[in-house]
Amino acid sequence: MSYIKNIPNAITSCRILASICLLLVEPFSTLFYFLYLICGASDILDGHIARKFKLSSKSGQVMDSIADLLFITILLLKVIPIIGIPSKIIYWIAIIAAIRLISLIVGYIRFNQFAFLHTWANKVTGLFLFAFPVLFPLLGKKLALTTICCIAIISATEELLINLSSKTLDRNRISIFSK
Repeated sequence: MSYIKNIPNAITSCRILASICLLLVEPFSTLFYFLYLICGASDILDGHIARKFKLSSKSGQVMDSIADLLFITILLLKVIPIIGIPSKIIYWIAIIAAIRLISLIVGYIRFNQFAFLHTWANKVTGLFLFAFPVLFPLLGKKLALTTICCIAIISATEELLINLSSKTLDRNRISIFSK
């Protein structure tokens, strides 16, 4: 029965594997979207199953955050060269990445571990990033990217502020306004 405890981590491992496979396929191809959907579904399922069946673990939370980071990084590497993101947006993405990196460093210094947080703002950012292939044709490149960057900079700043102000690490803190 101990294998049941590992189901959320196995699902997260599928996201890591599918993310790596994204490197090998043509962006926006049928296989790309299939792997993309596996990544999205696994992101929803692993946390849901872990919480519902009380299988959450510190290592699972870290693994989930690493899988998210890997997925987003690979997605950006594959998509940015194809869609031609304006330099202003690339600078904005660099600023968001810098804030996230500073937040990780602050978390590591303060809590002796990387402090990836599962805030609502981070979840909304993830949702909008995941929805980008749908938002892109509906809203247009500039509006879709600006919307995502606005949400992402808010969530990155919130995570940094939480890491700076918290006395203890709580990866599941939902907002800077919650305790």
